[in-house]
Amino acid sequence: MLIADSDNVDSAVALAYCDNGFADIFPCNDYDLMAWIPLNTFGVTAGNDCWGWTDSATGKEYALMGTNSSTAFVDITDTENPVYLGKLPTASVNSSWRDIKIYNDYAFIIADNAGNHGMQVFDLTRLRNISNPPETFNSDGNYSGFGSAHNIVINESTGYAYIVGTTKSGPFTGATLFINIQDPANPVYEGNFQIGGYSHDAQVVTYNGADTDYTGREILIGSNENAVIIADVTDKANPTIISTVNYSNTGYTHQGWLTADMKYFILGDEVDELSFGNNTRTVIFDFTDLDNPTYGFDYSGPTLAIDHNGYVKNNTFYLANYRAGVRIIDIAQIENKSMNEIGYFDSYPENNNAAFDGAWSVFPFFESGNIIISDINRGLFVIRKSGT
Repeated sequence: MLIADSDNVDSAVALAYCDNGFADIFPCNDYDLMAWIPLNTFGVTAGNDCWGWTDSATGKEYALMGTNSSTAFVDITDTENPVYLGKLPTASVNSSWRDIKIYNDYAFIIADNAGNHGMQVFDLTRLRNISNPPETFNSDGNYSGFGSAHNIVINESTGYAYIVGTTKSGPFTGATLFINIQDPANPVYEGNFQIGGYSHDAQVVTYNGADTDYTGREILIGSNENAVIIADVTDKANPTIISTVNYSNTGYTHQGWLTADMKYFILGDEVDELSFGNNTRTVIFDFTDLDNPTYGFDYSGPTLAIDHNGYVKNNTFYLANYRAGVRIIDIAQIENKSMNEIGYFDSYPENNNAAFDGAWSVFPFFESGNIIISDINRGLFVIRKSGT
């Protein structure tokens, strides 16, 4: 454990400070390594998704990390002494794809290519009193109305979960499912959305952006393999497509996130780096008019690595960039078609090639400034901006 320097005595002590371009063995720029929990601590062989939970009663922060065989729970409140509290085993078989979201102190977990997995429901308040970690948990419920799916999206303001990327060969043929989770322990199916096709991932918001025609409506933005769709899903019995937007050199329309003002949508195309040989490409769309969204511009990253999951917090875009780790990008000038990388932490130090290793996802929403990275090969990382 390194000792904090004298002018930083009130800050948390880092496991490794970013110094001369490295934090321990990891390339970095302006982001320190606060904690690192390798995969073998969880007793697994591969990582995937992650999400975070802050306990409103205690203020403690928890990392939830998907693995090939379980979901792991880690108390990261004290980054000098993170505590692996335990794991929730898969509801069916092992899978490379697991996805986790949270609503009202419950975690909802799905898996893809995992048979009859369904949606696990886990009461996170159970993590407050773990006397002998790590424990192996049972779920508090399992919604079995579907088998496998690629992602789960939750609109916390309405209490609906959206199951996206259901099995194309299954009974829902890839449709998005609407699940009412306002009573988290008792999910209720309220319909599905076939018209939009297969959404690999999505974001659903209660809209408060520039297009006042849709203020207060529940809007789904789907990354649908070869295009982005915008849909009004307010009426679960009658969801409607608002518009579809395409772009050139489409590899695989993977995942995206709205800017804070909902004017722009920042999309990652997962396979264009492999298909066309370009550096990491992020595609920005202008969503000022939801009925007529337009292509804005491309942002090109500094490496060949494939982009995966990206999230916006205020004027910063946090991009899990596989072998290039997590890249931190200033989007304050996005209206002027300008984005600028201002930091990174590379959890895969071997190289930045276009391949499916390294940083799968990032969660930048903790108020403390802690940022978690789920790395396929090396486990869970907690990083923080240097000097904070």
